[in-house]
Amino acid sequence: MGRLHTDREYEAELGSLLERVLFMGARVEEQLVAALRAYSLQDFAVAEEVVDSDNQIDRLELEIDQACIQLLARRQPVASDLRFVTTTLKVVTDLERIGDLATNICERVIELEGTPTSIRPKIIIEMGESARNMLHDAMDALVAGDVRKAQEILARDREIDEKYASLFPVIAQQMCADPAVVDQLMRTLSVGKYIERIADHATNLAEMVIFMVEGRDVRHLEAAEAAPRKERLN
Repeated sequence: MGRLHTDREYEAELGSLLERVLFMGARVEEQLVAALRAYSLQDFAVAEEVVDSDNQIDRLELEIDQACIQLLARRQPVASDLRFVTTTLKVVTDLERIGDLATNICERVIELEGTPTSIRPKIIIEMGESARNMLHDAMDALVAGDVRKAQEILARDREIDEKYASLFPVIAQQMCADPAVVDQLMRTLSVGKYIERIADHATNLAEMVIFMVEGRDVRHLEAAEAAPRKERLN
């Protein structure tokens, strides 16, 4: 993270906090990889393992939240340290939600047991791999304080949104061709939505890296820039 303090105990506490966040990020990525494998291979045993282990991610979130609160109360950090701690509070929230979404994917996998491969469009698998890469790169950017990598992740979110939008006509065509599989296709569409949301949370992580490093809040920036243009047009 590039910070050095004369107080070695304080420095160790900050380092320990970062290590905890990285461990949680690694566990969440493992959950996501397993969920995507369960979906692509219809591996119900893996799906059940992911569902059963979701509480581990929840526990990590609570532990890191408590560590952040203690740091804020005892050390009263300022400047970049304060941004790091407050960013961590937000990072773990997004990581926990990614873990929840990986669990949701596995719940749908279990419900889809016995359905044909045609019910699982390949584009969903592509979306999942893209979202996993976004999560991995966002955590790398957090470690390195890499604003450029974080900014690249923001652009990649649009690609997943476009793939998700292209999924609708594919699903609709399959529904029209075989109304008997509408329920299964709706569950498949839900998997696509969960992956799209995972990409959104990875984007949130990237936005927080930019804030942590530069103190610049880029959330909702496009909407904020579009509003004045709209007013001028009116």
